[in-house]
Amino acid sequence: MENNRLAAADLKENMPVISVIIPAYQAGKYLEQAAQSVLGQTCKEAIELLIIDDCSTDDTKQVAAKIQKKHKNVRVLHQKRRQGVSAARNLGLEQARGEYVAFLDADDWWEPDKLELQMACIAATETVLCYTGRELFDAAGVSTGKVIHAPRQANYNGLLHTNVIPCSSVVMRTKVAREFWFGHDECHEDYLLWLRTLKKYGPAYGVDVPATKCRLSEGGKSRNKRRSAAMQYHSYRCLGYGPARSLYYMIFYTLNGFRKYFMD
Repeated sequence: MENNRLAAADLKENMPVISVIIPAYQAGKYLEQAAQSVLGQTCKEAIELLIIDDCSTDDTKQVAAKIQKKHKNVRVLHQKRRQGVSAARNLGLEQARGEYVAFLDADDWWEPDKLELQMACIAATETVLCYTGRELFDAAGVSTGKVIHAPRQANYNGLLHTNVIPCSSVVMRTKVAREFWFGHDECHEDYLLWLRTLKKYGPAYGVDVPATKCRLSEGGKSRNKRRSAAMQYHSYRCLGYGPARSLYYMIFYTLNGFRKYFMD
């Protein structure tokens, strides 16, 4: 498609670019809110937004086309067949022009200063991966009142015990993401990427502000705890850990998950 590539002149000159990737499947009723939260960011860096339609059959295509028509820094990419969230994010990674890449699920959204806060953190710490705290909302977009804080630092060993890095909050160096890519949709595919990144490059850093707003959709992994636990176990196995070691980490995952969602 002719709109799939932006001319360099369309981006602000002499400024680093952040490429924001939104995978979208059946996301018509949420996509505009997510996109506008990206396009309204206060950071000084130029932003490009890539919306990846994974063969939706609702009005996702129409909503995405409307957003693209209004904003020259938006590209809409279409999968030829439905391949899942990992393939959608990977297509975005292939096409991203930015030095940094950020990920946002189509049913989540950001506070206006999210990227500004994270770019300041990245400049101060020289980390390759930065995340934020998050506030949880129900499917209708009403706050549950639950805020999950972001620890200042996350290292490989700590992340094995509990995942403190929400995908919709991440900003990372594009070249690092392209070393590992997303994969294994039967696992927590983003969690695998974070672990592999931290193992090679050292700790990630967090901004303890609930700048990421996460919607707990009815069919989401956060609601289906049994499915999420199975995916977590498979994540450890994909990392090369045996059954005993994987079960050992699952104990911590379960305890930390209970504390994260049900305790202050």
